[in-house]
Amino acid sequence: MMNRTTTRAPGSVLAAIPAAVILFALSQSAAAQAIADQSVEDRLNTLMRVVDQQQKQIQSLERQVTNLEMQQRGRGLAGAPIEGAAVAEQPGSDGLPVQLPPLAQVTPGASAPGGTTGTATGVPVNPPSPDNAPAEPSATTGPSGTSGPATAAAPNAASAPGTVGETQKAAQPVRTQSEEAVVQRQQAPLFDHKLTLDWGISDTYYDRRQLQLSGFLALDAIFLGNINLGETKSHQIMADLDTRYGLTDRVSVDVDVPYEYRHSSFIVGGAGGAANTLSDASVSSHALGDVNFGIYYQFLKETNNLPDVVGSLRVKTPSGTSPFGIKVEQLTPDNTNLVAPSKLPTGTGFWNVTAGMSVLKTYDPVVLFGSLSYTYNVARSFADISSVVGQTEPADVKLGDIIQFGGGVALAFSDKDSASISYTMAIEPQSKTKAPGGEWVGVPGSETTASVLNFGLNHVVNKHLTINGAVSVGLTPDAPNFVVGLRFPYTF
Repeated sequence: MMNRTTTRAPGSVLAAIPAAVILFALSQSAAAQAIADQSVEDRLNTLMRVVDQQQKQIQSLERQVTNLEMQQRGRGLAGAPIEGAAVAEQPGSDGLPVQLPPLAQVTPGASAPGGTTGTATGVPVNPPSPDNAPAEPSATTGPSGTSGPATAAAPNAASAPGTVGETQKAAQPVRTQSEEAVVQRQQAPLFDHKLTLDWGISDTYYDRRQLQLSGFLALDAIFLGNINLGETKSHQIMADLDTRYGLTDRVSVDVDVPYEYRHSSFIVGGAGGAANTLSDASVSSHALGDVNFGIYYQFLKETNNLPDVVGSLRVKTPSGTSPFGIKVEQLTPDNTNLVAPSKLPTGTGFWNVTAGMSVLKTYDPVVLFGSLSYTYNVARSFADISSVVGQTEPADVKLGDIIQFGGGVALAFSDKDSASISYTMAIEPQSKTKAPGGEWVGVPGSETTASVLNFGLNHVVNKHLTINGAVSVGLTPDAPNFVVGLRFPYTF
């Protein structure tokens, strides 16, 4: 039996190619005609499905951007699934174009182990569906172009263990912009910002009255002379720039440079020798204040169970004008009772070191905070501490160490606005002086207790600028009558 081998001519193969092209064109024309033959209602339903898919993709991208920003600020877990990302519904056999996945989910040419495509940050190609939204089935298209069986979408992110949402809530609550403003005001540094320029201006007002006696005591019971009521009114306006820089996510340093203007008016009776005749005079001074710098360390980051705990160590320099050695002079020739300093100090004249601890806890929309600090004033020698003209008195001076504590609450009544109220008390024991070769002697009347009630209002202008307003009311004679201030922290 003979085997017959059939060989096709090359011409017949080439002749079949145009025929295949014609058949392919006819099939495409038929599919296009099928779409064109759809009714207006079918086309409207198709358009609504496309719009719905695109809206899901937009929501998915917005959630991914938010979570990526939180990851950059240390609030999320790198490589974890992104919460709330929408699943795009795949097209079926209705002729809809293939929907592209979100841009942040696919890296062209990247292939994860096991044949699945992923991203460099570990974001899965099929993220979970939005919160409280049922997972929708998607149709898969086979090689022949026919729709195949539907595949189940990924489960909801809220039900999956270890998602960013659950980990974030357990690790560190997300604060609103107004709550961040409260944190910045009460604890100074925002550790997720590298640089902050905090400029402020404040006016501190004092009004003091004291009884002035000019005469002598006869028979140990009768006072002979003039009794006058002296009054001192003082404004202390300070403008300062506090520059803060974050070294790490837990360590921040700052330097504060103040400039002060002081104006005091002195009113006293006794002009022309008459006790009921008043005279007044004013003294003004302006100069650099006490420059201070510090370092902050965040011991604990806030969680659902633990508060923010920040420790600080600050050093204040005696760069301002010292109050020691300033002579008291008679300001008017017709009233010997009207005496006042020739100039006003803008600093304390001492180095001091302050160690503090602040605690803050967020219960949205309420923020609770408190602080405790101890200030050690370093003793210093002065060539002259006398206020009498023509007299020189060298001595060592040691101011009392200050204990300060306080606490308060803030309410965030919108994403950009919050109000706060707090109480602060500072206790300073008696100051001491020591003459050369002598012993330490207490200064009568130098022990002070300053207690104030603070009211604050914060407004977030944008992600960089915040406006903080504050009013403090003195509750004790050693505290100022009131302090009004504005601050404008700008974060980069």
